[in-house]
Amino acid sequence: MSCVCILTPVVIASWPAFSAAVVAAATSLGYTVVDHGLKQTQSADQAAERKILLEIEQSEIVTSQLGRDQRIKVGRGGVTVTFSRDARGQASVCVTGQGFSDEELRAFGEELSQRVVQKYVYQKLMGEMKARGFNVVEEETNADNSIRLKVRHWDN
Repeated sequence: MSCVCILTPVVIASWPAFSAAVVAAATSLGYTVVDHGLKQTQSADQAAERKILLEIEQSEIVTSQLGRDQRIKVGRGGVTVTFSRDARGQASVCVTGQGFSDEELRAFGEELSQRVVQKYVYQKLMGEMKARGFNVVEEETNADNSIRLKVRHWDN
């Protein structure tokens, strides 16, 4: 017997699980962690950069477990992406960089956001399968970055 599952995620995360997914996704795309922790005030140079605010497609980050004023900032090639929650409890993704158009910044942010959702769902799925006694028999990452898992479960 076999089945195909297509997961359309609604991401419900505590800060540690979400931050681990951000770091894993960022690293896989060549980003490095610039800052992790509490939000700070902007410098004059940062205020002059082009800035795009995004929502993570097909997900909802339930921020009740995230600490207020927490953020993770990652950078690559002059682009900085900040995942944060402000003092009012609003979660956001902010992409900044000088010398890039709004469309380029949006593309960088969407690529990273989609990878974050994928990493988070992968971590949760693997944990749930292990807890329910499933074993991963085969794992394949396709050219489009989709992940195909073959799992097995033996009932006693």
